[in-house]
Amino acid sequence: MDQPQPNVDEVVQAIATETDTPTETVLKIYADTMADFSSGARVFDYLPLLTAKRVRDKLRHSKRRH
Repeated sequence: MDQPQPNVDEVVQAIATETDTPTETVLKIYADTMADFSSGARVFDYLPLLTAKRVRDKLRHSKRRH
């Protein structure tokens, strides 16, 4: 059974709000991360979830460094 795919705009907006980061920046990081994960992937079911987690982690880590 296929997993329902999250709405990318909603995910990006949620991450932007959580991390106090401009939506455009989050969208760029999300798209780049999704592209990285997609290349060579054999299973795509969890890519949106893994991508969102990686973007959140990356932004939270960068905020702590400043």
